[in-house]
Amino acid sequence: MQDVEDSPVVAVADGIAEEAVVPDPPDQPRRIGGLSRTGVLSLCGAAASGLCIAILLFGQLAPLSGAFGFTVVAYATFLTVYAVLTGLEEDGPAIRDKVMTVVLWSAASVLFSGLVLVVGFTLWRGREALPHWNFFTQDMQAAGPLDPLSNGGIAHAMLGTLIMISIALAITVPLGLACAVYLNQIPGAFSRFVRTIVEAMTALPSIVAGLMVYATWILGLGLQKSGLAAGFAISVMMLPIVIRAADVVLRLVPGTLTEAAEALGAPRWRTVWHVILPTARSGLATAVILGTARGIGETSPVLLTAGFTAALNADPTAGPMISLPLAVFSFVKSPEPTMIARGFGAAAVLMALVLVLFTIARLIGGRGAGHRSKGQARRAARASRRDVQRFDDLHAPALPLFDGENH
Repeated sequence: MQDVEDSPVVAVADGIAEEAVVPDPPDQPRRIGGLSRTGVLSLCGAAASGLCIAILLFGQLAPLSGAFGFTVVAYATFLTVYAVLTGLEEDGPAIRDKVMTVVLWSAASVLFSGLVLVVGFTLWRGREALPHWNFFTQDMQAAGPLDPLSNGGIAHAMLGTLIMISIALAITVPLGLACAVYLNQIPGAFSRFVRTIVEAMTALPSIVAGLMVYATWILGLGLQKSGLAAGFAISVMMLPIVIRAADVVLRLVPGTLTEAAEALGAPRWRTVWHVILPTARSGLATAVILGTARGIGETSPVLLTAGFTAALNADPTAGPMISLPLAVFSFVKSPEPTMIARGFGAAAVLMALVLVLFTIARLIGGRGAGHRSKGQARRAARASRRDVQRFDDLHAPALPLFDGENH
């Protein structure tokens, strides 16, 4: 006997046949990540098609020339052919998703290739100066352009950079974070005005900041060029970057955390100190890194406010001082190969210094909210044990005053 549910046609009692309702197959979720064999074949076919069509246009069919035009035509053809091949099996949203994925991967590959090229080229050109130990321990006071790499170094520029960026960080970090907290916690007309000024200062040319400090510190107050004045000029460049990035990070703190703290009766400053800043600590560290990367590479304000010297100067309040970017500029513009090698070596040291500062910042602020170090966990455990002991003492029965007293 045939099963009625399996039959496409069901006979009813009066002899009229009706078509059975066949259930629709379950929806299959569309795969949005990873690569399938069909996707790999489509990518390879589109890449081959783009390359062949570009070769035909630039070599046989059209009088076109130039590497840039060849690359643009080949890439545009690749995207077009890939969209057509994807459209044979997918619908419109899937085609747009896959094409945009390829575009984003292409942009990321170009960016990463450029970064590797810059770092690798600098290290390759500085390979002659970096193996010499005196390059890190000596200054250029007793060395000339014709001296070999075994004489002279960049110790004065390394120390000057560390002193200047330390002064700038000591000014920028507390002031920038406090201003960002103000913009987030005290909204109003004045905070909007301050935010507008900060956004405008992000586009301030560095030479203008150097001229401002030069006019007020050196010409106005009559003080000499020094590392302290350069630190002021660098802090002017770093401050809007830190404020703007910290402002964006503080906006991402969930409002429920702030509301919960205020509902428990915490004042505004305790909410900011114990809830908002720890929650946004990782992003605030990133904001400081962005500002440091901007300030550590400045050249023109340092040249105006700190001057130039080939000798080691550890006093930021007196005498000229030099930074690594300014040393790189002065070395590279020399026609002597040894000076050019020193310039690329100094650039490699500058990149290593930025990497060290980045690592320190990530170690300090890299942990997210709720993640404690081992020392913090031990201190929290000791505080919890003290609280338990304190509650036990409060609820412990009192000693009887008289013998036979019942409690």
